[in-house]
Amino acid sequence: MPNRIARTVLALCWIVVLLEGFDLFVYSTVIPDLLDDPEWQLTASEAGRIGSYATFGMLIGSLTIGTLTDWFGRRRTIMACATWFSVLMAFCAVAPNPTVFSVGRFLAGLGLGGLIPTAMPLVMEYIGERRRGAGATWMMTGYHVGGLVVAALAIAVLPAFGWRAMFWAGAIPIVVMLPLLWRYLPESVDFLLARGRDDEAAEVARRHDVDLDAARNRIGAATPDRSAALRTIFGRGYLAATLLFFVASFCGLLLVYGFGTWLPQLMRDSGYGLGSALSFLVITNVGAVAGLLLTGPIADRLGTKRASAIWFLTGAVFVGLISIRMPSVLIYLAAALAGFFLFTAQVVLYAHVGYHYPSATHATALGWIAGVGRIGSVVGPTLGGVLLDADAGVWSFYVFALAGLLGAVAMWLAPRAPLAQATSCWPVSDGTGSPKPA
Repeated sequence: MPNRIARTVLALCWIVVLLEGFDLFVYSTVIPDLLDDPEWQLTASEAGRIGSYATFGMLIGSLTIGTLTDWFGRRRTIMACATWFSVLMAFCAVAPNPTVFSVGRFLAGLGLGGLIPTAMPLVMEYIGERRRGAGATWMMTGYHVGGLVVAALAIAVLPAFGWRAMFWAGAIPIVVMLPLLWRYLPESVDFLLARGRDDEAAEVARRHDVDLDAARNRIGAATPDRSAALRTIFGRGYLAATLLFFVASFCGLLLVYGFGTWLPQLMRDSGYGLGSALSFLVITNVGAVAGLLLTGPIADRLGTKRASAIWFLTGAVFVGLISIRMPSVLIYLAAALAGFFLFTAQVVLYAHVGYHYPSATHATALGWIAGVGRIGSVVGPTLGGVLLDADAGVWSFYVFALAGLLGAVAMWLAPRAPLAQATSCWPVSDGTGSPKPA
């Protein structure tokens, strides 16, 4: 079991990721209300573009904040990102027109994009090398619990108070969370050692009972060169895998944000009422939470690389099955299993980064892989709107399923990490299920 500080870091990052999940899924729940708003007069394509503005902001946030985190530290970056997107939730709640609302969604995306590439390396560091896959998936259950909360809240709040109340509900919790993060979230010992701040690292390690020698072995020699991490992930031995991870991340985030954003409306257009359409969002997030809880230990044994490829493929199959008219029990089961595999595949890809790249480069690697993948999260909501406006019907599901298939191929083709690096102490597995030499 994780020790006390590992549980604290995991719990705090889990709650922050829950708030991010709430922010991202809230838009999918209010789309029907926005489309029905007589003042805004949005089309499905316009609503899809608004959904893409947040994910375009996330693309920029992932690329910039993920890299900046390896310069300025993980603790402060997490607090800054959480505060930023919460303030922008309140901004969206009072937006007078679609243009102002779109600006708010884009700006919120900047903070949202930087959160996971910052929080995940911190969780994986404190959780321990043998539980990195489990730590990453446990943390990401918060994202889908956020989706569950927003879907359940929408069923109660939207008919009575309208869509603006949903954004206020997402903005308020940071008032409680920020003092908790300030008081209890530690800085990364790996980050401090990599920047040559040995005294601070020793103090954090002493206070939280962290093995400082193990951290030194992971990091190796400190370097003031802030471009070293970028040169590593795009350098000899890593470039081919980095490019394939870009492809897989693009496909995964296209599915998460495209399919996740439009699922209620897709089901509504298939003949389900708004309440039952929202219930599909609930059931896919229930499946996602179950997938994240169960997949982590499986991925650590099977290998995160193989697990991600299998999960992408299986998720694609169940997305396709949702398009088929079946008895209610079977279609809800298909939706749950789509969530189980589909949303988990991307998280296992992120966990694999923790095995594949040296420790000191994790935030940069995650930032770039998530950031380039955010192109998929920009394309996904827009693509869904275009498919709906074109009355694509069941073909909308098949287009999203194809993205899952491409993600599976990319992960399967990705090469294994180099067997030895001077800047790291390798974990027990390289993410393929095979041990690495010390």
